[in-house]
Amino acid sequence: MNPNLASPSSHRRLPAFILPLVLTVAALLLPVGARAGSPNNKFDRALDALQQAGSTAPQSVIIRTTSGQRAAVRDRLKARGDVIQSEHVSLDALTVRVSAAALDALAANPAVESVSINSPVKAFAAPGSGGTGTDVLRATYGLTSTSPTGNGIGVAIIDSGIEPSSDFSGRIVAFYDFVKLGGGIAAAYDDYGHGTHVAGLIGSSGALGSQYQGVAPGARLIVMKVLDGTGSGRTSDVINAIAFATAKKQLLGIDVINLSRGHPIYESAATDPLVQAVEAAARAGIVVVTSAGNFGVNSTTDLPGYAGITSPGNAPSAITAGAFEDQGTVGRVDDIVAPYSSRGPTWYDAFAKPDIVADGHHLVSDTSRTTNLYKNYSSLRVDAAHIRLSGTSMAAATTSGAVAVLLEANRTANGYPARPSLTPNAVKAILQFTAFRMHDASGVEYDSLTQGAGAINAAGAIDLATSIDTSAAVGSWWLTTGVTPSTMIDGQSLAWAQNIVWGTNIVWGTAVYTDEQAWALNIVWGTNIVWGTNIVWGTNIVWGTNIVWGTNIVWGTGLIGQTDGTNIVWGTASGDNIVWGTLADDNIVWGTLASDNIVWGTNIVWGTVIF
Repeated sequence: MNPNLASPSSHRRLPAFILPLVLTVAALLLPVGARAGSPNNKFDRALDALQQAGSTAPQSVIIRTTSGQRAAVRDRLKARGDVIQSEHVSLDALTVRVSAAALDALAANPAVESVSINSPVKAFAAPGSGGTGTDVLRATYGLTSTSPTGNGIGVAIIDSGIEPSSDFSGRIVAFYDFVKLGGGIAAAYDDYGHGTHVAGLIGSSGALGSQYQGVAPGARLIVMKVLDGTGSGRTSDVINAIAFATAKKQLLGIDVINLSRGHPIYESAATDPLVQAVEAAARAGIVVVTSAGNFGVNSTTDLPGYAGITSPGNAPSAITAGAFEDQGTVGRVDDIVAPYSSRGPTWYDAFAKPDIVADGHHLVSDTSRTTNLYKNYSSLRVDAAHIRLSGTSMAAATTSGAVAVLLEANRTANGYPARPSLTPNAVKAILQFTAFRMHDASGVEYDSLTQGAGAINAAGAIDLATSIDTSAAVGSWWLTTGVTPSTMIDGQSLAWAQNIVWGTNIVWGTAVYTDEQAWALNIVWGTNIVWGTNIVWGTNIVWGTNIVWGTNIVWGTGLIGQTDGTNIVWGTASGDNIVWGTLADDNIVWGTLASDNIVWGTNIVWGTVIF
């Protein structure tokens, strides 16, 4: 674990002034599916970099093939002596350890769609301060002792495992080890500690400390270990776990997948195999919750940065959660977005992410004395059974808990399974519509690339979900009772955001009150569909007209977590596209951007930009 990933001390607020350097970028068009900056358009950016550096070392890669060609590609690779590490049948993909020479052959093979690095994945948590204290997680979400508990809802936790305890008694349905056993069933354990902490935030019963009860203490837990004792793993194992959860959805009763990990975005979502696994799970009816990443602040300069979303947080149909700080109070008016929480847009596709922000800062949850985190980071310890962590990992976990309680509420009201459950798109719409818009410490509303639709309001989501009749015909009003678009928390009535972020547009009106085509399983979030007459598109684009990014701009030499430089390196403009140099497409924009004429459409188009 790298304590610098999300330093809780990096909270200084930044003035809104900008530097007087004016840079005009004529046009930057990155069509969906394009491998920006890639000499070989089948390779992701990481493989391009290795080739350009002249690497001759064998590489573990994920190869996506054209339909029906996986076996032929596999057999050809085996004949060459390359090692088949895993097969991803549902994606027509293979994970293979290949020689450098084989990469060129793959690029020339028409049966190969794309080749991606089998990237390391990391958990997105960092130390909070230890000590004692009562968490306000459930109360700040508006939950009480009579609220739904997620009873009967199955949450698959794809993480470092889980340490069994009385907090999870009788609710660990199954445990699968993808690190040591390739997905084999095993006795539950967690040698790192991150997965247990995540599991506690989702569904701790509070038996080991009632003040640390999870958001959905009645949820069923299906745990898949993909991270080792250091918190590291491989993309291919995560893909296998997602595919397994998707295939076993009915058998294991999986309704939600929690992914509190990721890696840098190296390619478009259309070719990213991890994103495609997430989208397949969503099409199967599983709500997938991912963390946005902990790259909202430059760890050296403390400047805010945009475009720090990680994969698979760029999956359109996932619920991508950023983190907010509850300040240790139940009330919501003092909440702020955690500075480390990654902001959008996503690289290559310019998707508006995160979708929402959730409580994720300085949260206490379960541990064991045998885990790496407990043994090696004494400052995290609260007591023998609990540690305190911060990060979008924690925010994703509390979001998964919120999804579980709203699903239980809706199913109870609808007499499930006689009537169907809410779809992943409908769940995301409910969370966004009932969210609270957030303001910084000076009272300025955060832009939608920082907070998404707003901060999670579990109580409001339950109220709306309870009123929805999932058997209503498409295009018809599906509320069975009226709803008041506000929620009372800590004695204060707070208005819902009453909008959803659909692609690059904000949808206002009563969309969530109707069974829209948009909520269907076969609709990818953000795609163009025919909406009903009750939709009002916002007059401003998602990014507004006055986004402030900090006080200056610094381009680094890597997308995230790399050494930062001070120079902008542009490539050569060619037609409607900018051909990027070797550095520019690898970087987060750190610092300030303020402009009234940035236009986002199907493609990303920059107008005159003042840095």
